[in-house]
Amino acid sequence: MALTALLELEFKADALDDAKAVMSRVLGETREFAGCDGIEILVDRTNEARWVVVEKWRSAEHDAAYRKFRAGEGAITDLGPLLAGAPKLTQYTTL
Repeated sequence: MALTALLELEFKADALDDAKAVMSRVLGETREFAGCDGIEILVDRTNEARWVVVEKWRSAEHDAAYRKFRAGEGAITDLGPLLAGAPKLTQYTTL
């Protein structure tokens, strides 16, 4: 069953240029990960430091493999200092 993951991020206002560079690299890697069917970045119209990353995964297993990769060898160590708060991940399936 396909899965959509929403990753909510809020960056420090003075870190947006660095955040764009890091996320460009990271999302390029994500798009190439097995089972990724697409990614879209939504930017809050009233606060450009608030983003929602919409990830489409072929299956829950593909998403789980990606999360395991990011928790281990694919960890994004340069993202944390740019964030204003903890990221929020929500996963959805289609009815």
